[in-house]
Amino acid sequence: MRPIILGTLAAFFFAFTFIINRSMELEGGSWIWSASLRYFFMVPFLLLLVYWRKNLKPLIVEMKNNPRAWLLWSFVGFGLFYGPICFSAAYAPGWLIASTWQITIISGSLLAPFFLETVMTQQGPVKIKARIPMKSLVLSSIILLGIILMQVERADSLSLIEVLLGVLPIIVASFAYPLGNRKMMDMCGGRLDVFQRVLGMTIASMPLWIVLAIYGMFTVGPPSVGQSIQSGIVAITSGVIATVLFFQATDLVRGNMQKLGNVEATQSISVLFAVIGELILLKAAFPSIISWTGMLLVMAGMVLHSYVSHKGGIPNGKKVNA
Repeated sequence: MRPIILGTLAAFFFAFTFIINRSMELEGGSWIWSASLRYFFMVPFLLLLVYWRKNLKPLIVEMKNNPRAWLLWSFVGFGLFYGPICFSAAYAPGWLIASTWQITIISGSLLAPFFLETVMTQQGPVKIKARIPMKSLVLSSIILLGIILMQVERADSLSLIEVLLGVLPIIVASFAYPLGNRKMMDMCGGRLDVFQRVLGMTIASMPLWIVLAIYGMFTVGPPSVGQSIQSGIVAITSGVIATVLFFQATDLVRGNMQKLGNVEATQSISVLFAVIGELILLKAAFPSIISWTGMLLVMAGMVLHSYVSHKGGIPNGKKVNA
């Protein structure tokens, strides 16, 4: 149950991404600075945390031992995740981005065959190729149906450009985030804690954000004070707090594709938090009965995921005959 609670808390803080990014877009801020500033601001906060915990040296050693893998999977997990989300904010409303992002609850489950999971045999624990967790996929489909209902009444107002440039990048991000996270978990093998891993991935993704910032200086100019402040808020709430909570939740169920899918599904509830936030902060239109029905389905799916997780689903180190 603890991983589900941590995942839900992460979804709450991650919702700030959609709300504040939409706010910055409405104020004329460029997606380039929304993306790069978040990770620039994350470094000092995470560096202080890891240094205070006296865990900086082991992280440096790990990164030196396998720099290519750190650069690759950090680029995938952070770069191909947050860059497309900010890019989409320039072409689509926040509600569309927040709801489309929830396809990650399906993406995470579909990635299972690319990883190994631990099973117990008569000879002891062994690693086998994971299978798509069908139970988790079915429960996630309930959540996805709810999200579709939340947005169906607004679908006719979308232009082709909003669909192509607002939706497709989010689909890329929905696969990149769980893929990068899972690959880094496998590579670290429990040798680093969640704070070290998030800091390491942030540092390893810096080449992308530096290049993007240089491009931004020559194309759109420096960021405004308002955008810098709001990016700092996103860095703390979503970049540090939400990411650490989510990575901690996934660490607790590492090696179990069923429970990992359950934890990743908790991110769907960020839609509810985003809707509430837009109502309060951005004075968005009040959701209709159809949208509220969709929200109820999302909550029902989350309750079922929590129930399966609490009952054990497919326990870690499941037993097979061999």
